[in-house]
Amino acid sequence: MINNTLTIAGMDPSGGAGILADIKAMSALGSYGCAVVAALTAQNTQGVTGVQAITPEFVALQLDTLFQDVRIDAVKIGMLGHEKVTLAVAEKLARFKPEYVVLDPVMVAKSGDVLLEKNAIHVLKETLIPLSTIITPNLPEAGVLLNARPAEALKEMYRVAEKLRKLMSDQENKWVLLKGGHLPGNDTVDLLYNGDKMIELPGQRIATKNTHGTGCTLSAAICALLPQRKNVPEATQEAKEYLIAAIAKADLLTVGSGHGPVQHFHAWW
Repeated sequence: MINNTLTIAGMDPSGGAGILADIKAMSALGSYGCAVVAALTAQNTQGVTGVQAITPEFVALQLDTLFQDVRIDAVKIGMLGHEKVTLAVAEKLARFKPEYVVLDPVMVAKSGDVLLEKNAIHVLKETLIPLSTIITPNLPEAGVLLNARPAEALKEMYRVAEKLRKLMSDQENKWVLLKGGHLPGNDTVDLLYNGDKMIELPGQRIATKNTHGTGCTLSAAICALLPQRKNVPEATQEAKEYLIAAIAKADLLTVGSGHGPVQHFHAWW
Protein backbone atom coordinates (compact mmCIF):
# COMPACT_ATOMS: atom_id res chain seq x y z
CA MET A 1 0.00 0.00 0.00
CA ILE A 2 1.36 3.40 -0.97
CA ASN A 3 1.66 5.68 2.05
CA ASN A 4 0.18 9.18 2.25
CA THR A 5 2.37 11.91 3.68
CA LEU A 6 1.63 15.51 4.57
CA THR A 7 3.78 18.61 4.54
CA ILE A 8 2.73 21.62 6.61
CA ALA A 9 4.95 24.45 5.48
CA GLY A 10 5.35 27.65 3.48
CA MET A 11 5.05 28.23 -0.25
CA ASP A 12 8.19 29.09 -2.21
CA PRO A 13 7.15 30.17 -5.74
CA SER A 14 10.56 29.17 -7.15
CA GLY A 15 9.86 25.56 -6.15
CA GLY A 16 13.22 25.01 -4.48
CA ALA A 17 12.03 24.95 -0.89
CA GLY A 18 8.79 24.73 1.10
CA ILE A 19 5.82 22.60 0.14
CA LEU A 20 6.73 22.34 -3.54
CA ALA A 21 10.16 20.89 -2.72
CA ASP A 22 8.56 18.62 -0.12
CA ILE A 23 6.03 17.22 -2.58
CA LYS A 24 8.80 16.56 -5.12
CA ALA A 25 10.88 14.66 -2.56
CA MET A 26 7.90 12.69 -1.27
CA SER A 27 6.86 11.76 -4.81
CA ALA A 28 10.39 10.75 -5.79
CA LEU A 29 10.51 8.38 -2.82
CA GLY A 30 7.24 6.59 -3.51
CA SER A 31 4.84 8.47 -1.27
CA TYR A 32 1.62 10.32 -2.13
CA GLY A 33 2.19 13.87 -0.91
CA CYS A 34 -0.45 16.19 0.52
CA ALA A 35 0.15 19.79 1.61
CA VAL A 36 -1.29 22.32 4.04
CA VAL A 37 -0.10 25.85 3.34
CA ALA A 38 1.02 27.58 6.55
CA ALA A 39 2.54 30.72 4.99
CA LEU A 40 3.04 32.41 1.64
CA THR A 41 6.34 33.91 0.54
CA ALA A 42 7.50 36.04 -2.35
CA GLN A 43 10.95 34.65 -3.07
CA ASN A 44 13.31 33.40 -5.72
CA THR A 45 16.79 31.89 -5.70
CA GLN A 46 18.29 35.18 -4.52
CA GLY A 47 16.14 35.98 -1.52
CA VAL A 48 12.79 36.58 0.14
CA THR A 49 11.00 39.85 -0.67
CA GLY A 50 7.85 39.27 1.37
CA VAL A 51 5.95 36.93 3.68
CA GLN A 52 2.17 36.73 3.89
CA ALA A 53 0.70 34.95 6.89
CA ILE A 54 -2.14 32.45 6.63
CA THR A 55 -4.61 32.84 9.48
CA PRO A 56 -4.35 30.13 12.14
CA GLU A 57 -8.06 29.47 11.70
CA PHE A 58 -7.59 28.64 8.02
CA VAL A 59 -4.54 26.48 8.71
CA ALA A 60 -6.65 24.59 11.25
CA LEU A 61 -9.48 24.25 8.74
CA GLN A 62 -7.13 22.80 6.14
CA LEU A 63 -5.91 20.22 8.66
CA ASP A 64 -9.41 19.30 9.86
CA THR A 65 -10.70 18.90 6.32
CA LEU A 66 -7.76 16.79 5.18
CA PHE A 67 -7.56 14.45 8.19
CA GLN A 68 -11.32 13.83 8.11
CA ASP A 69 -10.97 12.26 4.67
CA VAL A 70 -7.38 11.15 3.98
CA ARG A 71 -5.33 8.60 5.93
CA ILE A 72 -2.08 10.40 6.76
CA ASP A 73 0.80 8.07 7.59
CA ALA A 74 3.46 10.70 8.36
CA VAL A 75 3.67 14.48 8.70
CA LYS A 76 6.53 16.86 7.98
CA ILE A 77 6.43 20.35 9.51
CA GLY A 78 8.46 23.16 7.97
CA MET A 79 8.00 26.93 7.91
CA LEU A 80 5.12 28.05 10.14
CA GLY A 81 6.05 31.70 10.50
CA HIS A 82 3.88 32.79 13.41
CA GLU A 83 3.13 31.87 17.00
CA LYS A 84 -0.61 31.30 16.58
CA VAL A 85 -0.12 29.17 13.46
CA THR A 86 2.43 27.07 15.36
CA LEU A 87 -0.06 26.59 18.19
CA ALA A 88 -2.87 25.69 15.79
CA VAL A 89 -0.74 23.03 14.11
CA ALA A 90 0.30 21.57 17.47
CA GLU A 91 -3.32 21.38 18.64
CA LYS A 92 -4.45 19.56 15.50
CA LEU A 93 -1.58 17.06 15.51
CA ALA A 94 -2.23 16.32 19.17
CA ARG A 95 -5.82 15.57 18.19
CA PHE A 96 -5.23 13.50 15.05
CA LYS A 97 -2.09 11.71 16.32
CA PRO A 98 -0.26 10.75 13.10
CA GLU A 99 2.20 7.90 13.67
CA TYR A 100 5.24 9.87 12.53
CA VAL A 101 5.98 13.59 12.83
CA VAL A 102 9.14 15.11 11.34
CA LEU A 103 9.88 18.65 12.54
CA ASP A 104 12.26 20.82 10.55
CA PRO A 105 12.47 24.00 12.69
CA VAL A 106 12.71 26.45 9.79
CA MET A 107 13.86 29.81 11.11
CA VAL A 108 16.07 31.44 8.48
CA ALA A 109 16.15 31.11 4.68
CA LYS A 110 19.34 30.31 2.75
CA SER A 111 19.45 34.04 1.89
CA GLY A 112 19.45 34.99 5.58
CA ASP A 113 15.82 36.14 5.71
CA VAL A 114 13.98 35.37 8.97
CA LEU A 115 11.09 32.91 8.52
CA LEU A 116 9.92 32.36 12.12
CA GLU A 117 8.80 35.00 14.61
CA LYS A 118 10.92 35.12 17.74
CA ASN A 119 7.88 34.67 19.99
CA ALA A 120 6.95 31.48 18.07
CA ILE A 121 10.15 29.72 19.13
CA HIS A 122 8.90 29.13 22.68
CA VAL A 123 5.65 27.65 21.35
CA LEU A 124 7.61 25.41 18.99
CA LYS A 125 9.70 24.10 21.88
CA GLU A 126 6.78 23.61 24.24
CA THR A 127 4.20 22.10 21.87
CA LEU A 128 5.62 20.71 18.61
CA ILE A 129 8.98 19.29 19.65
CA PRO A 130 7.40 16.97 22.27
CA LEU A 131 4.99 15.68 19.58
CA SER A 132 7.74 14.95 17.08
CA THR A 133 9.24 11.59 16.16
CA ILE A 134 12.38 13.32 14.86
CA ILE A 135 13.58 16.92 14.74
CA THR A 136 16.11 18.03 12.11
CA PRO A 137 17.78 21.32 13.12
CA ASN A 138 20.97 22.63 11.57
CA LEU A 139 23.61 24.12 13.86
CA PRO A 140 22.29 27.72 13.87
CA GLU A 141 18.73 26.49 14.50
CA ALA A 142 19.97 24.27 17.33
CA GLY A 143 21.69 27.30 18.84
CA VAL A 144 18.43 29.25 18.81
CA LEU A 145 16.48 26.37 20.35
CA LEU A 146 19.03 26.07 23.16
CA ASN A 147 19.70 29.81 23.49
CA ALA A 148 23.39 29.18 22.88
CA ARG A 149 25.98 29.86 20.21
CA PRO A 150 26.06 27.31 17.37
CA ALA A 151 28.44 24.37 17.70
CA GLU A 152 31.68 24.78 15.79
CA ALA A 153 33.10 21.25 16.00
CA LEU A 154 31.86 17.65 15.98
CA LYS A 155 32.72 17.21 19.66
CA GLU A 156 30.43 20.14 20.54
CA MET A 157 27.68 18.66 18.37
CA TYR A 158 27.53 15.62 20.65
CA ARG A 159 26.62 17.82 23.63
CA VAL A 160 24.13 19.82 21.58
CA ALA A 161 22.36 16.66 20.39
CA GLU A 162 22.06 15.47 23.99
CA LYS A 163 20.54 18.79 25.07
CA LEU A 164 18.11 18.83 22.15
CA ARG A 165 16.91 15.32 22.98
CA LYS A 166 15.91 16.55 26.43
CA LEU A 167 13.43 18.94 24.78
CA MET A 168 11.52 15.95 23.41
CA SER A 169 9.18 13.66 25.30
CA ASP A 170 10.55 10.75 27.36
CA GLN A 171 8.88 8.21 25.06
CA GLU A 172 10.99 5.74 23.12
CA ASN A 173 11.70 6.18 19.42
CA LYS A 174 12.24 9.94 19.66
CA TRP A 175 15.23 11.15 17.67
CA VAL A 176 17.34 14.24 17.02
CA LEU A 177 19.06 14.66 13.66
CA LEU A 178 21.59 17.42 14.19
CA LYS A 179 22.89 18.51 10.80
CA GLY A 180 26.56 19.47 10.56
CA GLY A 181 26.56 21.22 7.21
CA HIS A 182 27.62 24.52 8.80
CA LEU A 183 30.86 23.07 10.16
CA PRO A 184 34.05 24.30 8.46
CA GLY A 185 35.87 22.04 6.04
CA ASN A 186 34.70 19.42 3.58
CA ASP A 187 33.33 16.90 6.09
CA THR A 188 29.62 17.26 6.82
CA VAL A 189 28.86 14.85 9.64
CA ASP A 190 25.29 14.66 10.92
CA LEU A 191 24.42 13.15 14.31
CA LEU A 192 21.37 10.97 14.91
CA TYR A 193 20.58 10.49 18.61
CA ASN A 194 17.71 8.95 20.57
CA GLY A 195 18.95 9.40 24.13
CA ASP A 196 20.81 6.09 23.98
CA LYS A 197 22.51 5.62 20.60
CA MET A 198 24.58 8.36 18.95
CA ILE A 199 25.00 7.56 15.25
CA GLU A 200 27.37 9.50 13.00
CA LEU A 201 26.18 9.95 9.42
CA PRO A 202 29.27 11.09 7.50
CA GLY A 203 29.25 13.09 4.29
CA GLN A 204 31.39 15.26 2.04
CA ARG A 205 30.63 18.79 0.93
CA ILE A 206 29.67 19.01 -2.74
CA ALA A 207 31.00 21.96 -4.75
CA THR A 208 27.82 23.71 -5.90
CA LYS A 209 25.93 26.88 -5.02
CA ASN A 210 22.64 25.12 -5.77
CA THR A 211 21.62 24.05 -2.29
CA HIS A 212 18.35 25.94 -1.89
CA GLY A 213 15.86 23.84 0.06
CA THR A 214 18.22 21.12 1.25
CA GLY A 215 16.73 21.13 4.75
CA CYS A 216 13.19 20.95 3.41
CA THR A 217 14.13 18.14 1.04
CA LEU A 218 15.86 16.06 3.71
CA SER A 219 13.03 16.30 6.24
CA ALA A 220 10.43 15.54 3.55
CA ALA A 221 12.48 12.53 2.43
CA ILE A 222 12.62 11.23 6.00
CA CYS A 223 8.86 11.73 6.27
CA ALA A 224 8.26 9.76 3.07
CA LEU A 225 10.53 6.90 4.12
CA LEU A 226 9.56 6.45 7.78
CA PRO A 227 6.39 4.43 7.00
CA GLN A 228 8.33 2.37 4.43
CA ARG A 229 11.42 1.39 6.43
CA LYS A 230 12.08 -0.67 9.57
CA ASN A 231 13.24 2.15 11.82
CA VAL A 232 14.25 5.80 12.05
CA PRO A 233 18.00 5.26 11.44
CA GLU A 234 17.34 3.30 8.25
CA ALA A 235 14.89 5.91 6.92
CA THR A 236 17.22 8.78 7.85
CA GLN A 237 20.29 7.21 6.27
CA GLU A 238 18.43 6.56 3.02
CA ALA A 239 16.98 10.08 3.04
CA LYS A 240 20.47 11.55 3.40
CA GLU A 241 21.74 9.41 0.53
CA TYR A 242 18.84 10.67 -1.60
CA LEU A 243 19.66 14.29 -0.73
CA ILE A 244 23.37 13.86 -1.49
CA ALA A 245 22.51 12.53 -4.95
CA ALA A 246 20.06 15.39 -5.49
CA ILE A 247 22.74 17.95 -4.62
CA ALA A 248 25.30 16.20 -6.84
CA LYS A 249 22.93 16.58 -9.82
CA ALA A 250 21.77 20.11 -8.94
CA ASP A 251 23.95 21.82 -11.53
CA LEU A 252 22.03 20.06 -14.31
CA LEU A 253 19.17 22.45 -13.58
CA THR A 254 19.15 26.12 -14.61
CA VAL A 255 16.75 27.74 -12.15
CA GLY A 256 17.55 31.36 -11.25
CA SER A 257 20.89 33.08 -10.72
CA GLY A 258 21.27 32.67 -6.95
CA HIS A 259 21.13 29.54 -4.81
CA GLY A 260 19.28 27.16 -7.12
CA PRO A 261 17.33 24.05 -6.11
CA VAL A 262 18.56 20.48 -5.85
CA GLN A 263 17.51 17.92 -8.45
CA HIS A 264 14.73 16.04 -6.71
CA PHE A 265 14.10 13.74 -9.69
CA HIS A 266 17.76 12.87 -10.33
CA ALA A 267 16.90 9.20 -10.73
CA TRP A 268 14.55 9.93 -13.65
CA TRP A 269 15.71 13.08 -15.48
